[in-house]
Amino acid sequence: MKNPYSLEGRRIMVTGAAQGIGRGVARLAAAMGGKVAAVDLNGDGLAALKDELGDACIIEAGSVTDQSMTESVISRMTSEWGGCDGLFNNAGIVRAAMIHKMARETWDEVINVNLTGVYLTLQAVGMHMKDRAESSEADETCNGQIVNVSSIAGTAGTIGQINYGAAKAGVLGITMSAAKEWARYGINVNSVAFGTVSTPMTEVIRGPKFAAQTMARIPLGRYAEPEDVAPTCCFLMSPGSTYITGKNVTIDGGITAM
Repeated sequence: MKNPYSLEGRRIMVTGAAQGIGRGVARLAAAMGGKVAAVDLNGDGLAALKDELGDACIIEAGSVTDQSMTESVISRMTSEWGGCDGLFNNAGIVRAAMIHKMARETWDEVINVNLTGVYLTLQAVGMHMKDRAESSEADETCNGQIVNVSSIAGTAGTIGQINYGAAKAGVLGITMSAAKEWARYGINVNSVAFGTVSTPMTEVIRGPKFAAQTMARIPLGRYAEPEDVAPTCCFLMSPGSTYITGKNVTIDGGITAM
């Protein structure tokens, strides 16, 4: 019996791949037999990932707010590997400020990357998958799998990050809309929402000032590591999840348990 969770032969784009969760997903996807197109602004981090993954990885330094960059990556994946089967739409930033102190530039910066960047990347990859679905290469069950990264901040809000919470709530809407539009083409679109994962983006809330109250919210009593959350993300890009679409999977150690 073929392993339904293998990524053998899968060609996956990972944004925000130079560190944290994106790096963890890229490494696991390659270990599971996939090929990874890694995208990030951090060229040095990408180079280190390429050194680790070798021929299973191609890299591109650029911003997800530049759709022409994403289209270039898709073209390269197509020319070198024959196409793109999956997207881990993960690139994001944090720019914290209380509502009454937040500058318009701070709002715009987070919305541009965490919401508009997610949309532009999803649109470009989804159009590639849609074109394949309408061609002779169409698969009867699945022509692509997209995983957008949301957050529990998008469902519960968070103090000092109204821009981040708004963007991550928007990602949920993007996910459900795209899932409904593209289901007829055999394209699956889901999202994942994390709690507190040990990455550079969460250093402040894990630091001395907020660590106690952050940990007190987590029933499992520990922060997640990228290795804890990457398997679920990879599952949503595997043959074992082709009948799941339009869903948000929360991976938070029980923070939002009801």
